[in-house]
Amino acid sequence: MSVRTVIFSALISTLMLGVSAVATVAETHLVMVEEYGCMWCARWNEEISGIYPKTPEGKAAPLLRMDIRAPRPEGLEFARSLHFTPTFVLMVDGKEVSRIEGYPGEDFFWGILKQMLTRAEIELTN
Repeated sequence: MSVRTVIFSALISTLMLGVSAVATVAETHLVMVEEYGCMWCARWNEEISGIYPKTPEGKAAPLLRMDIRAPRPEGLEFARSLHFTPTFVLMVDGKEVSRIEGYPGEDFFWGILKQMLTRAEIELTN
């Protein structure tokens, strides 16, 4: 086998490993279930919404907003009914893995969300 053939085979193997690694990355979102007039939703918007997409948590689980009265989006499977606003639902590949019901304030929100992501084995990067 020539050196060129060995290098070409190694390159193809490396590319194939990269493709399979990309294919196994889970699609992760944080769904915020809200409604008009919800004072805790408004507080979350004031304290968190502007910085959320810039944080490691926001990059790992981009935010999707959903009105509690709207039809459920296709492709999202909630573990149980939605009753409170705000409710933050961590979805991995369209399935609920955990949730925060209510807004516990900025300090507690970040800690709880980080625990949820850690338990779901979602890696945070800066």
